[in-house]
Amino acid sequence: MKKLDKYNEKRNFNKTNEPNGKVNKKRSKKLRFVVQHHIARKDHYDLRLEFNGVLKSWAVPKGPSYNTKDKRLAVLVEDHPYEYRNFEGCIPQGEYGAGTVMIWDEGYLEYINDIPNDFNIKSIKFILKGKRLKGKWTLVHFKEDNWLLIKEKDEYNEFKNIKKLNTSIKTNRTMQEIKEGKNKKLKTSIKDAVIENIKITNPDKLIFKNPNITKLDIAYYYHKVSKRMMPYIQNRIISTIRCPDGVNGDKFFMKHLNSENDGIGKIKIKNKSNKKEDYYYIKDSRGIISEVQMNSFEFHIWGSNIDKINNPNYMVFDLDPDEKLNIKKLRRGVKDLKSILDKLGLKSYLKTSGGKGFHVVVPIKQKMNYRKFRKTSKQIVELLEEEYPDLYTSNMRKAKRKGKIFIDWVRNTKGSTSVAPYSIRLRDKCSVSMPISWKELDTIKPNEITMEDAINRIKKSDPWKTFFD
Repeated sequence: MKKLDKYNEKRNFNKTNEPNGKVNKKRSKKLRFVVQHHIARKDHYDLRLEFNGVLKSWAVPKGPSYNTKDKRLAVLVEDHPYEYRNFEGCIPQGEYGAGTVMIWDEGYLEYINDIPNDFNIKSIKFILKGKRLKGKWTLVHFKEDNWLLIKEKDEYNEFKNIKKLNTSIKTNRTMQEIKEGKNKKLKTSIKDAVIENIKITNPDKLIFKNPNITKLDIAYYYHKVSKRMMPYIQNRIISTIRCPDGVNGDKFFMKHLNSENDGIGKIKIKNKSNKKEDYYYIKDSRGIISEVQMNSFEFHIWGSNIDKINNPNYMVFDLDPDEKLNIKKLRRGVKDLKSILDKLGLKSYLKTSGGKGFHVVVPIKQKMNYRKFRKTSKQIVELLEEEYPDLYTSNMRKAKRKGKIFIDWVRNTKGSTSVAPYSIRLRDKCSVSMPISWKELDTIKPNEITMEDAINRIKKSDPWKTFFD
């Protein structure tokens, strides 16, 4: 019997949108995995690991667990085709597995031990690099088709309740929303979408790969976080990074208004040559979505509001570590900077940069011009530099940064910008510059928070809720 005969025999492809069973003969360097939440006769999760052109599949009734003490039953089922990792939708009543299927997690896979072709083995050890499942895992065979799925101890063994993660990793839809779109294939092109009364054209255009994130996904994200984001971005001059061909295509840094859009205002500012140029700002949440429609996905802000353009009130310090420094030293740098600010009586707030560093932000209530504002921020960094000269530098030259953390204070100059809270970053993976609490510093990495994480986090208490007090 061929690898996928059992899969094909169980399905009528004239009735179901599941992919035909074909062995994938194109071998990529990186193996893939997928976890699909499947509400059929019983609610369960399907773990599928790429192996020799197919997806080896286990039904996990309770789903995976990060608790290393949990031993979750995993029942080996028939092999599934490689393309099944893209299937999300409804299997019609009367068909095998009838019910709703969601892509709950996906990513890359590495086997730690050698696996024989006949799968006659007592345990399978592997590393998952997904959005929700990460680190080392083991499948232990104990009887017939019955296995146990166990999380191994590593840096990813913090406990997470998977029941709270109830949206698709690809489409952000709930099981109910998927069910309402009966029998539509995942890759069906969306003709148009409207968010905040803004029409999103080419909504299914792929902006990020691995995982796949579309233009509509990004618009939906900003719609969900706009209430939290608006106090920091509203009525401040912005610059955006525009990438019409996706994150791997050409990128453009936009700082001057070039079109009239809903929710966008314009203001004339004199440049260094004393000529007035049109800058722009977000008036309301429609402005964010308008920018997304124009393929601007990353937002940067000035330190002042448009009504007091020469009196900044948002001071930011960007901790930029030398590539050879580990995260422990970076976290120490954040703590040392906070200590200096505390001694100066300055309330400070922490966010991830979405890149390799952290941002420490200080709301400034005292009225001052940009010259004094810039000088003050530099002096703060110099205090830290004087105390720990081997660890920190205020000098932006690359040659001065070796083995140190450059604390970028230059962003506090008129015309300079810093990435806005809640903005996504147009990097290899779609991370978010996310406000976090000080107690989270030791547990969150600078580029760890995704759009989905951010949407889940805004359901909880705001770590910056006293920012404007």
